[in-house]
Amino acid sequence: MNTIKQPVKPAAERAPSYYSASLNYETDYPTLQGSVTVDVAIIGGGFTGIATAVELAERGLKVAVVETNKVGWGASGRNGGQVTGSLSGDEAMRKQMRNTLGEEVDDFIWHLRWRGHEIIKNRVARYGIDCDLKHGHLHTAMKASHMDELKATYDEALRRGMGDDVSLLDAAGVRTQLGSDLYCGALKNTRNMHLHPLNLCIGEARAAESLGALIFEHSEVLDIVHGPRPAVVTTGGRIEAKQVLLAGDVYHKLERRKLKGLIFPAMGGIVTTAPLGELAKEINPQDLAVYDCRFVLDYYRMTADGRLLFGGGCNYSGRDSRDIAGELRPCIESTFPQLKGVQIDYQWSCAMGIVMNRIPQLGKLSSNVWYCQGYSGHGIATTHIMGEIMAKAITGDLEQYDTFAACKHIKVPLGDQLGNPMLAAGMWYYQMLEKLR
Repeated sequence: MNTIKQPVKPAAERAPSYYSASLNYETDYPTLQGSVTVDVAIIGGGFTGIATAVELAERGLKVAVVETNKVGWGASGRNGGQVTGSLSGDEAMRKQMRNTLGEEVDDFIWHLRWRGHEIIKNRVARYGIDCDLKHGHLHTAMKASHMDELKATYDEALRRGMGDDVSLLDAAGVRTQLGSDLYCGALKNTRNMHLHPLNLCIGEARAAESLGALIFEHSEVLDIVHGPRPAVVTTGGRIEAKQVLLAGDVYHKLERRKLKGLIFPAMGGIVTTAPLGELAKEINPQDLAVYDCRFVLDYYRMTADGRLLFGGGCNYSGRDSRDIAGELRPCIESTFPQLKGVQIDYQWSCAMGIVMNRIPQLGKLSSNVWYCQGYSGHGIATTHIMGEIMAKAITGDLEQYDTFAACKHIKVPLGDQLGNPMLAAGMWYYQMLEKLR
């Protein structure tokens, strides 16, 4: 069992989150100064960039990662910490990838669901990363139509040989797992995981560094120079490379001519209560991660020191909520009435990169400059899958990359000005549709 460390003072550059206050190690990588030459330059120190850096460094390539803020500063260090087999855009993938994969498309997507779990588990074990990794998850139903969806997922899991990992629960079964009467059933999955994402991201950065990767913080990229020998330019330095990967997701404004209108920010809010003591065992005795079946869902889990970490209320305006705790407290108290009036110690927002069709976007900006982005709220597992795929592609194995790169994406004119209102309208539509089911 992991020991619980005393929280360290959050760095000024990080969100005022529970994760920032409970780091194993704070990062202190240098700012890029002068010129550096490597095989691959990666822009972005979140999960996509860091996971790809580990993959490439393990393959013997010299890698440099350059980050505007600090490693794990964005969504990678602020999310709900759940690693599940739910892929964003799986139905859209199935339709588009059938042209490339034919009858193998269902197998491809199924195995893709679980690849991120294996990468993360193996990396945590190999490099001794302490990130509170635990197994166990409930996908909960709030009405009968949700149970139909869960039953279909359960049946497929049985057909795929996952009978030891999944169980379908009725309302009484859920109450043996959670101290809540909110749900009419659930799918329990012990292959799914939950963890401290910021400690994972920083731990992976340390792993990449141990393999020879260079990491630079506080080094905003101003330009990407294309050509036979591409380069990444910052205020104080320049990285020359054979290849470049743009892995900044929704946080950067680079290459707008080609990428504008493809990905949009959605803001999610998360809070963490004060330590609950014995109440933690009452509300979640099995220490499971949980999310429900709604289009705009709630998600939660326990932290290593017995707090309830609770998120939800995603908005597509691209703007932060003014009072995250005020918005989420009614959700917490309706889920767990025994927590009425509970103290909330931390609240923060998380910007997620949303893609219209929810399929991750992989592509090239020129012959040796790549990009990878857009996980639509399913980032922990998917970033690690994409990190492996991008590392394979950069080193010459294009099979999986080509499958994703062939997918067609909607490019919205005027970028965020039109894209965010479109997403908000779509959210409203699906919420209304859900109420009618």
